[in-house]
Amino acid sequence: MSSESRVRTRPQRPPIHPGEILKDDVLPALELSVSEAARQLRISRQTLHRILKGTHGITPEMAMRLGKFCGNGPGLWLRMQQSYDLWKAGAKLVDELAQIPEYRTAGLVS
Repeated sequence: MSSESRVRTRPQRPPIHPGEILKDDVLPALELSVSEAARQLRISRQTLHRILKGTHGITPEMAMRLGKFCGNGPGLWLRMQQSYDLWKAGAKLVDELAQIPEYRTAGLVS
């Protein structure tokens, strides 16, 4: 059984946006300004600001950059973004999803 099918309740608070982790943990630990981090990531300062504010998500390309920059690989950054996006989508669609029937198909590979 996949972990997705086991989870039936939705957390009350959203997961942390990966930009918040960059802003609150990564950049201070590295003692880097936004401008310097953007330069090292080879992106615009505006792009990094949007990610740090949580108005823009982590794309696969950005995950590659951050994974290299932080030394932890792109997967972590994509999983954080996916968790955040799924939580927001669930919050937006909660009433509509309640109207959709759920079928359990034996032997379906998930």
